[in-house]
Order: sequence, then structure tokens, then C-alpha cells
Amino acid sequence: MVRIGIVNDLALVVEFLRQIVTKVPGYEVAWVARDGAEAVKKCAADTPDLLLMDLIMPIMDGVEATRRIMAESPCPILIVTAAMDGNTPKVFEAMGHGALDAVNTPVMGNDTASQESREALLKRIETIRRLSTPSTLSLQGRKRPVPTRDLPPLVVVGSSTGGPKALATVLSGLPGDLRAGIVVVQHVGGEFSEGLAGWLSSQTLLNVRLATRGIRPSLSTVFLAGSNDHLILAPDLTLTYTREPSNIPFRPSVDVFFKSVAEHWPLKGVAVLLTGMGRDGAEGLSALRQDGWYTIAQDEATSVVYGMPKAARDLGAAVDILPIDRVAPAIIRFLDKGRPPMRVMSWEW
Repeated sequence: MVRIGIVNDLALVVEFLRQIVTKVPGYEVAWVARDGAEAVKKCAADTPDLLLMDLIMPIMDGVEATRRIMAESPCPILIVTAAMDGNTPKVFEAMGHGALDAVNTPVMGNDTASQESREALLKRIETIRRLSTPSTLSLQGRKRPVPTRDLPPLVVVGSSTGGPKALATVLSGLPGDLRAGIVVVQHVGGEFSEGLAGWLSSQTLLNVRLATRGIRPSLSTVFLAGSNDHLILAPDLTLTYTREPSNIPFRPSVDVFFKSVAEHWPLKGVAVLLTGMGRDGAEGLSALRQDGWYTIAQDEATSVVYGMPKAARDLGAAVDILPIDRVAPAIIRFLDKGRPPMRVMSWEW
């Protein structure tokens, strides 16, 4: 049984969400809170399997409530709010504190749009429920010889829970004229990726853009996965999207992207796996390390959720395990020297 907490100050919305959730076999409402402060108290006394957290509320908003809950009694949090469009910075601030994803509050009614909005919520809930499922991806095929002339050094980054804030920390520590291309896969719904790209642009001197089909990584530019399909590197070294594998609950998948890079990119670069729930990215990071890349996993102390980087650590996929503020300097050192350290160096104590 999946026990779900609902945090919203509008009684009508609470009842509507309750009806949507309880129609699904195996889902039940654990409790309801009318504001963020009440949610913090209830979560400490009875931590549910998932929280549906509104963003704009009296007494304590969803951003501060998310921060407090993730610090005191952490659990998966999905932002469900009608104020999405006008509060993009708050959405990503909440995600930086540990919210897994965000979705618009479902629309009441019997028309197609209303039904689709309810299905979107249930799909997000199911994805979060399945996040801890181990990846069954396998790396197939061999790297094809391709010309390396004019290719930039490549930095690839994967993140999930707490990722926006971690990404902002890393990107803000890199110079605007970085002599490398960067590609980021963050677990976030495709409809919010443009907002995330805009928010990250305000945090860094680098050019942040959504990755589009057929584009190739380029110097001083951050390409962000911008679809609910998986971002991959194609054999011609351009970025594209694919729906397969279809059985992976988190989309876009870090593992799918990292493994495509290991298969096709001819140069050795830097791969970074940041905070996040589950194991996505650990196998891909391991494949890149085996291929000679310099691989970094965020440490436990600075991770909002120590799932993905812990899985990478346990696999021996990380050359370095670093606190978030040491990741950007490590990337710069590698790009300056052109080679990774020869031993694992952990900054955890």
C-alpha cells in the first residue's frame, strides 16, 4: 500500500486530489495538511511514502516545507500546484531542496484536457514509486572510429532529487569561456525543462540551452535534456531522443545517456553523477570509467538524497567522491591537465 500525504490549503483541491488518488488500487491518503507548517509536523509524526505538496500556501509555503521535511523527516515529494507558470524559480528552489518533480494541479471536469491532467499526476506518482527499481540496461555495440578533429572536450552530468540546486552550484563554479561542452540529464518533466534551463542560465556565465535533435556538443554551452524521452548521443556524435528503453520509470534516464556516450564519443572526458533517489546513472558512470573517463560522484554529506551517487560509489564507478563545491574545480583541473587522477580520492569524513 502506498501511503500519500496531501498538502494544500484549499479544501476543494484536497478532496479532488483524494478522489484521484484513492481510485488507484494500492494507493491511500495517509493524512492531509492545510499548510507547510502543519505538513512538517505531520510528516515528522507519520512519514508517508509520498507527499503531494502545494507551492503557495499561508503560514509556510511549499518551498520552506520541502526544505524542512527533507532535513528532518525526508520522504519523496511531488510539487502539485496551480501556480506553476508564474513561480518557476520557486518550483526549482523546491526541487533544489529535494522535491522530486513538479506537476500542474489536475483540472476538474470531464473533457479530454481534464482527464489528461489527472493522468499526468498519476503517471508522476507511479514514476516516483518505481524510482528505486534497479536499471536493467546493458551497453551493447562497440565504439566506431570517427574523426576527433574539432570535437570539444565533453562534460556529462546526471542528477535527480536536489539536482537543480546542485547543478547551479557546479555550473556557477565554471568560467563562461569553458573550453568544453556540457550535457546535463536532470530528472524533470519535459514541460518544465525550458523553465529549468532559464533558471540555470541565471546561475551561470555559461550558455544554457535545451538539447534539440541533431545538435552537437559545443564549447562553453550547456545542453539540457528537454523531453520525456531519453536523450542519447547518436553515432554521428549529435544529440537526439529515443523512447526506448520504454520500461525505465525515470525519463530521461541518466544511464541511457551515459551509456550512449561511452559507446560513441571518441575522446575521454568528465562524467559527474549528482544527488538523486534510486540507482539511475551508476551503471553508465561505471561504463564511462571503464572507458577511461574521469568520473565524479557527489558525496553523502552534500547530497539531498544519497541514492544515485551511493550506487555509483558501491559499483566503484567514481574516480573521485567529492562534496558539491569541489566538483567544478575538479572539472577545471581535468580540462587543464587532460587526464584524471590515478586513484580514488574521497573527501567524505
